[in-house]
Amino acid sequence: MARPVMRTPLAVIAALLLTFAIVMPATAHDRHRHGLTVMTQNLYTGADFNRLLGAATPTDFLIAGAAFYSTVIASDPPARVAAVAKEIDDGGADLVGLQEVSDWTVTGTGAPPSFDFLQILLQALAARGLQYSVASVSDNLTVGPLPLLLCPGPVGTCLVTYHDRDVILVNNDSRQLRISNSQSGHYTAQQIVPTAVGGLDFDRGWAAIDGVFGGDRFRFVTTHLETDGYPAVQEAQATEFLAGPARARGSVIAAGDFNSAADGSSTLSYAKLTHSFFNDAWRINRHDPGYSCCQNETLSNATSSLGRRIDLVLTHDARAASIELVGGSPFEATAPLWTSDHAGLVAEIRLH
Repeated sequence: MARPVMRTPLAVIAALLLTFAIVMPATAHDRHRHGLTVMTQNLYTGADFNRLLGAATPTDFLIAGAAFYSTVIASDPPARVAAVAKEIDDGGADLVGLQEVSDWTVTGTGAPPSFDFLQILLQALAARGLQYSVASVSDNLTVGPLPLLLCPGPVGTCLVTYHDRDVILVNNDSRQLRISNSQSGHYTAQQIVPTAVGGLDFDRGWAAIDGVFGGDRFRFVTTHLETDGYPAVQEAQATEFLAGPARARGSVIAAGDFNSAADGSSTLSYAKLTHSFFNDAWRINRHDPGYSCCQNETLSNATSSLGRRIDLVLTHDARAASIELVGGSPFEATAPLWTSDHAGLVAEIRLH
């Protein structure tokens, strides 16, 4: 006996498909249809500069510098930065604010590798089929060329130069997004740290762009304020930030490493920023501490040591619809376990 065949009218099929489409959740890449998705990430240069500051003589400084750069190499910048590219891809970021975008240039016979974090990241994004471009750059500290004691031959056989940057990337595939007015600058307040070979000035600054998203105007700005070891300088930079790049017509979004604990345990910069002008996007996650800093110098700690919230997304005349930490889990089974000593943030912002 032939089995009966169920014939479903086309109208019923269409209704079922429509219902399915309605209940399906939006993917990360669909977020920008509703809000502007931004990300901030400190890429971490790969070693702790404090090891250089303790050198008593120029010779000690060069020895410490060799150990410093050996630690940078061991941190595997290409693998770490490629993992950040995956986080950018997964988050579907329209705009990315980056800090500690290092450029290590080593020259000489038998020289170890050089690492330009920006080029590594752009290549890793392109390999994933993503089209991001550089929208704004703050060129900060440059040190060198200095002798690098990691090559055969006499002192000076190899030379190393370090350059620090803050960078904004824009997703060229974000159809609702238009950007203009690329800007950058440096703070008047700077901390000069004495070393065995002269003063070290990080020349900290900011990078910004203006944009239109879905008809709404906004400014996006990223910065990396001075460490909390120099609170007066950092707080002066926060004041300059509020009076300068943060002032714009329309919505303002600031994303960066502000080096000021959100619980008020380190400096007054967080309070300056959030009590007078900005809202802290993380406040929508009421029961999550949102710790973003810091893993150990070698990124080898098996258990996360994130215990402070100093990486922030701040909004003015806009609100956060969602925000989450990224990079809070190991990306490899052996050191370096973490993409950076900082976790990143991805937020969806609704403009007014």
